[in-house]
Amino acid sequence: MFNKNIKLVIAVLIIAYAVFQFVEGNIGNGIALILLSFVFIFLYFRNEFILLAFLKMRKQDLDGVQRWLDKIKNPESALIKKQVGYYNYLHGIIYSQKNLTQAEKYFKKALKFGLTMDYDVAMAKLSLAGIAMQKRRKREATQLLKEAKKLDKNNMLTDQIKMMQQQMKKI
Repeated sequence: MFNKNIKLVIAVLIIAYAVFQFVEGNIGNGIALILLSFVFIFLYFRNEFILLAFLKMRKQDLDGVQRWLDKIKNPESALIKKQVGYYNYLHGIIYSQKNLTQAEKYFKKALKFGLTMDYDVAMAKLSLAGIAMQKRRKREATQLLKEAKKLDKNNMLTDQIKMMQQQMKKI
């Protein structure tokens, strides 16, 4: 919706007006404005289109995810570094159904920019391991599987990792 810098400017202006309201004696208005400024600060760190894309991802609507991601123009300048990572991560998930070479490119970019959650990093590495395995790069796939297993602290991906290790033995 807004550029990341515009969101910060809006938040600062709202906070300045909230301080003015406090000085004028309108405490309720000042508190409400401070709470409103938190919305813009939150949206600085969590882009609204990426949040909506994740909601579509939960419903397995990949076309909807693509539509929300397409609304972000020039992601490297419009998003902060971690958001660019998640932008590429979501594109990697979308392209893993269509084009493995594109998916690999997006997952590597996502890991380069960084992902916040260890689970997301493990999922990206597991996906890269699957792509490497399909392209007959066994050594790279084995290394990525080890890294994914180390990052999966909640054991949410253990079944997928075991299944992929079984498939690695067949190669």
